[in-house]
Amino acid sequence: MELARSGIDAVHAGDIGMAEAADEELLARAREDERIVVSLEADFHALLVLSNASGPSVIRIRIEGLHAEPLAALLLRVLALCESELQAGAMVSVDESNVRVRSLPLIR
Repeated sequence: MELARSGIDAVHAGDIGMAEAADEELLARAREDERIVVSLEADFHALLVLSNASGPSVIRIRIEGLHAEPLAALLLRVLALCESELQAGAMVSVDESNVRVRSLPLIR
């Protein structure tokens, strides 16, 4: 199950020449392109908190070892579950048993 086959416009950082970009640059590009960042790293959430940013939305996957098919299926479920929050600006954290959502900016 590829995300594109499900109608999701997804790109990998490497596909747009940003494989070596700093996290701040990736967030800025996602904000400009109105995209959601998906990552295994906590760095993106930390940067959003420290800058008190209202976007872009970031989904942090806290499950190691997911391959393409299970990851795509998980992302489709998370996108459906959190659609309105992600559109408004949110930090989403996903582990084996929970999906946690925090609206951005954290400090209002």
